[in-house]
Amino acid sequence: MTRSAAFYAQAQQLADQIVAWRRDIHMHPELGFQEQRTARLVADTLAEFGIEAQTGVGKTGVVGYLGEGSPVIGIRADMDALPIDEENDVPYRSQTPGVMHACGHDAHTAILLGVAKMLSEMPDRPPGQVRFLFQPSEENSDEDDKSGATRMIEDGALEGVDAVIALHVASDLPAGVITVEDGYSTANEDSFQIVLTGTGGHGAMPHQAIDPTFILAQVLNALQGIRSRRVDPTKAAALSIGEIHAGKASNVIPSQVYVSGTMRSFDDGTRQQLRDELARTLMIARVLGGDFTLRIRPGYPSNYNDPSTAALMRASTVAMIGEDGVMVPEKMMGAEDFAFMTRKAPGAMFMLGAAVGDFSRAHHTPVFNIDESTLPLGAAILADVTCQLLTEKANGKAAKS
Repeated sequence: MTRSAAFYAQAQQLADQIVAWRRDIHMHPELGFQEQRTARLVADTLAEFGIEAQTGVGKTGVVGYLGEGSPVIGIRADMDALPIDEENDVPYRSQTPGVMHACGHDAHTAILLGVAKMLSEMPDRPPGQVRFLFQPSEENSDEDDKSGATRMIEDGALEGVDAVIALHVASDLPAGVITVEDGYSTANEDSFQIVLTGTGGHGAMPHQAIDPTFILAQVLNALQGIRSRRVDPTKAAALSIGEIHAGKASNVIPSQVYVSGTMRSFDDGTRQQLRDELARTLMIARVLGGDFTLRIRPGYPSNYNDPSTAALMRASTVAMIGEDGVMVPEKMMGAEDFAFMTRKAPGAMFMLGAAVGDFSRAHHTPVFNIDESTLPLGAAILADVTCQLLTEKANGKAAKS
């Protein structure tokens, strides 16, 4: 039996335990930087496996250390939930009103615990260190606009790491398949807030006012021209408006209009161009006699999947379940703070299909759910790729010495 097949068989034997961990965490969801119970469960479980666990990393994260020396391979799982009331009628429904694991982070944490158990019991594990990165707050940032990945990096969780890998369950992909692409897999994300300012006035006497809603109409049209007329058409980019607020009465011209939205891109040059073009476009307000303020809140960077690591993930999956287990991914412009980690060390994230199959259970909705039968496959791939990376990185360092 190949090592890939052995991991898959072992993970299937652990299926009930992985599902139990997932359901326990699902019933007790915690928001970002509040994952106290989840962190305790993780640290206690790692200790049962004989794995040294460091708590309080990145505020509420946990890092497990298995093995010593070099190379060092990191495996990341996020732990936080979302402020959503669950509507699923299941035995493991959230017991915390207004909080729900609606993105699968409970599954990620349970899968990584399964990986930790398998690797801790592996008699011929390749030399080096495996670092289990249980990360807080992927969904949100703290008062300093820093997410869990950034906080863990600041606390040294990735010091000396030679490669870092992760997975994300996908409720829109068939259960038991994966997708992983080479290169950019998630987008740069920047949000922006604009205040357009005029003087306001009486609705019956618009000529006596500087109307910020009229300014808004010109600005909105110009904003859509950034993507179509300013950005290289071969570059991926998106600019979307999410909020517009103006006025409180039908016969009053407001003095201000509030606008917010998001910008997405893959390469950093396009990201900066979107920022610059947005500021330049807003000069229209001053031409028309008004003014503006602009705040751009930098979000997560784009994630770049190292092609060689992505190839290992595909090969591992094929070795376990065959060619049909790997689907060609579709490009998307969502954002993921795992990207901060792949900017510290090469790595990749794969998407693990987990569609339930009855109807749409989209991420970030009250009815999100997954097919738990796919969880052992995710654990087996992570364990297998970790061992391959330990061997490859060790051989690469030996060749250079």
